[in-house]
Formats: sequence, C-alpha cells, structure tokens
Amino acid sequence: MARRPRSLAAPLTWAWSALVIYASLFPFEEWRWPAGASAGRLLLLPWPRYFIPFDIVSNLLGYAPLGFLLALTRLRHGAALVAALAGALVLATGLSFGMEVVQNLLPYRVPSSLDWLLNSAGAGLGALLAWACQASGALARWDAMRERWLERGNGGALALLLLWPAALLFPLPVPLGVGQVWPELRRWLSTWVDDVAWAEPLAARVGDWLAAVPVAETPLPPLADGLAVMLGLLAPCLLAFTASRPGPRRIWLVLGAAVFGAAMTTLSSALSFGPEHALTWQTPGHGAALVVAVALAASLLWANPRLAGGLALVSLTGLVVLVHLAPADPYFAQNLQAWEQGRFIRFNGLAQWVGWAWPYAALAVVLGRVARP
Repeated sequence: MARRPRSLAAPLTWAWSALVIYASLFPFEEWRWPAGASAGRLLLLPWPRYFIPFDIVSNLLGYAPLGFLLALTRLRHGAALVAALAGALVLATGLSFGMEVVQNLLPYRVPSSLDWLLNSAGAGLGALLAWACQASGALARWDAMRERWLERGNGGALALLLLWPAALLFPLPVPLGVGQVWPELRRWLSTWVDDVAWAEPLAARVGDWLAAVPVAETPLPPLADGLAVMLGLLAPCLLAFTASRPGPRRIWLVLGAAVFGAAMTTLSSALSFGPEHALTWQTPGHGAALVVAVALAASLLWANPRLAGGLALVSLTGLVVLVHLAPADPYFAQNLQAWEQGRFIRFNGLAQWVGWAWPYAALAVVLGRVARP
C-alpha cells in the first residue's frame, strides 16, 4: 500500500501558535504587575466597556486556523472525531485564556473575557471545518492532488507556498518585496547594547559597525524597482517548481501565484490606506514586471526541479539584495505606523514575521533540495 505523504498540519500548527502568541503579546514592552492586583485577580477577565466590530471579527477569525490545524493534526494521527474536536477546542481555549491573562502585564494590551470567548468560538469553528473536510472527502482529494503534483519530501516548500500570501499582507517597501529585515535588525542590535554598563565596549563596536553599513535614502531606479517586483513573483514560482513535477500543469501554479500576489498586495494597500487607495501600487512599471515574471516562469514549465532550484537561489538572493536597497519612504513609514500602532496590531506579528523570514526560509529549503542526491 502506498504510504500517505507526511501531513503539514503539525508543523503549521506550531508555526501558527507562535504567531498567535507574538501577536497577542506585541509590543513586548513595559512589563509590570498591575498595582494592587493579586494572582487570582488576574484570572478574572473583565467584560469590555465598549465593542469594536473590527476587534470582534479579528478575534473570531484569528483562532479559526488554529482550531482547524489542531483538529486536523489529531485526525491525521488517527484520533477519533470527538477526541480530535474536543482536544482542539481545549488547547486553543487554554492558549487564548493564557494570552488574555498575560496581557494584564502589558500596558498596551487590554484583556477581555469577550476576546477569550470569541477566540474559543473561532477555534471551534475551525475544528468543525476540519471535520467537514474529512467527512466530505476533501482531505483524501487533497492527498491525491498532492501526490499527482508534488515530488515526495517537499513539505517544507509546500508550507512556504501556503504562507507566502500572508507574507504580503504586511506593508512592504516594494510590491512583493519580502525579506527587508535589516532596518529592524539594526534597531534591535542598537537596543540590546544601549545603556548596558558591562556591554559598553561591545556597544561601541556594534555602533561603529552599524554606522559603516549604509541605509538606503533614495528611491530605487525604475529598472531596479521593476526587477524587484519581477523577482518577488518569480521566486515563489521557482520554489513551486522545485517541489512539483515538470509539465504544463505548472502553469496553474504560476497563474495562482500571480493572482494571489496581486490580490494580497491590493488587500494590504486597502487595509493600510483605505479602499479608495487599494490599487495605488499598480503602476505601469509594476504591471510590466509581473507580466515578465509570468512569461519567464512559463518558459520553465518543463525545467527539472534541480535546475529550478538553482534559478530559485538566484532569484531569492537578488530579491533580498534589492529590497534592502529600497528605502522606507514617508508613505511606507506612515503605512508601517498604521499597522504597528493602529487597529491592525493584532495582525502585526502574523504577517510581519512571515514577511521577514520567508525568503530566508525559502533559501534554506531550496539549498536542501539542490544538495539532495
């Protein structure tokens, strides 16, 4: 009997749980114990004084993927239906309650029993969706499709392809330009060694090193800007080619990447600047870059996975270099501030970390694929 491909549910569950924890406790600053509060008092979550529709929807939907993945993991490992659903609900509810309690220690976060109930309800809906997928045969069809389309042992590439649309939600310096981690890394390095007496020699050395690394101040030339956009779409296409079998069906992967890339970039602009500015990123140069990326990917439909992996390494490296040459212009800075301090704080960690880490994780996966005998 053919062995079923290894499920991605478990690693995706761990990844989503980590992102939920980050988003729940962001910005991790000014921890303090509430004045006059006992440990037991922190467990009594208050009912909110006012209701924000956006918060209600985000709390409900934020835990739905977690409930889905938890239940799916248990079902994939042979658990009974009731045990899988109950286990998913208990774990997700417990995580949500723990996050709400810990938020008492953060002045920027407001714990709420309503948030806990909404998170639990969202996890329950996600768990029911996992049951519905199994009962309808969707999971079996997914396994069959994965077996037809993908080479074995490419779970990491598939997970990254599923996470790529989320990476595009966080404001980017260039459309599809994920991976610009240096400005934040620079800030972290400065903060870690600042005002630490025993680290003064290290702080001076780190300061000199940071000063020697230039920070981009001028916009990318049009050609470089278009090249960054082109590589931003070509890189996930080539990553998909390293995991898929050569042939004409790859064109659906290319078209899917183009549609999802454009849709998520548009959604990010709409969330940050308003629906009336959702399409401001679609300049003639960016449109031409997307067309060129689709054409190049289409020319490689029959490339073997090893060749596609080599080209993916080149594309990912070029993308990372170009996005670090792009400055954070005033509009981008305003966009970023809206996410970090505005109503999108709950999604900050969910998209920011994925956007930072995605190209580097893809490089590691592709290197592993290319080095495999």
